[in-house]
Amino acid sequence: MSQTVRTRPEGSGQALSEAYDTALLDLDGVVYAGGDAIAHAVNSLATARAGGMHLAYVTNNALRTPDAVAGHLTELGIPTVAPDVITSAQAVARLIGEQVPAGARVLVIGGEGLRVALRERGLEPVDSAEDEPAAVVQGYGGPDLTWSRFAEACYAIARGVPWFASNTDLTIPGARGIAPGNGAAVEVVRIATGAEPQVAGKPLPPMHRETILRTGAERPLVVGDRLDTDIEGAFNGEVDSLLVLTGVTDGAQLLAAPPKHRPTYVDADLRGMLTGQPEVVEAGDGFRCGGWTATAGGEELELTGEGEALDGLRALCAAAWTAAGEGACELDGGKALARLGL
Repeated sequence: MSQTVRTRPEGSGQALSEAYDTALLDLDGVVYAGGDAIAHAVNSLATARAGGMHLAYVTNNALRTPDAVAGHLTELGIPTVAPDVITSAQAVARLIGEQVPAGARVLVIGGEGLRVALRERGLEPVDSAEDEPAAVVQGYGGPDLTWSRFAEACYAIARGVPWFASNTDLTIPGARGIAPGNGAAVEVVRIATGAEPQVAGKPLPPMHRETILRTGAERPLVVGDRLDTDIEGAFNGEVDSLLVLTGVTDGAQLLAAPPKHRPTYVDADLRGMLTGQPEVVEAGDGFRCGGWTATAGGEELELTGEGEALDGLRALCAAAWTAAGEGACELDGGKALARLGL
């Protein structure tokens, strides 16, 4: 895939909720954190919806069913129905269904979300390698998934049964901190078998395809907090993206982003959907956004001026990404980011 290398965040004269017909929203770190709504999320989403934007919630977590996710969002004050939720379980179930006979048995190493998605595709979930499955599927099954489940996957894979994974996120955020995600569990099976799974979730194309098929989006905007799943997924799908800084990505990671991790827009939180985006323009040897000008020095990024911190960050992105070209910027942005309080 050949794409133009993004060298700066783009501007928008329209509110993003008007420029795009559908927001494809990540959940954890974007809409909620630790189960509670992130500041400004509820009101921002309500305003975008009232203006005619379709809201869809796209998650790599294969444990919960769309009904459960929709119920949680509704409890937070974000009215949602199950068809508004797209999960990696649904994406991997479609991927499996295209490669095995109708009604085939699938060994499930995971939770209820996978089972529901497989049944939706006319496939039969089973629990043992002795059930003669046509495929093995692995997804996050919660913290109580036992070692014996990984063993069942290994037994089947060793017999030549094809292996699928909902996603390979190594970590998952929780109320007490960062815990092992499905990717960590996939590594256990990979090490034991030497096999490689077919993966469906973000940032890979099967997840994007599932999302577009279910939403019918014509001008989608991916909204996320992770560069390596949300933003890379948008890059792979060749659609625009908005990075919000309410989750795992910090300023230093954003400045160092290689092309596939560079978002179209950057904003503090979901209020960024409701406004236009300021333009970053060339200014001599640097780039200006708002009252800030950023340049790439010999060893570090330099920032002059004053104004809104986010405008400074956007200018720094332009300086860093232009200097890096098709690579990752190695210039030190620490002093500049400290000046912005980021």
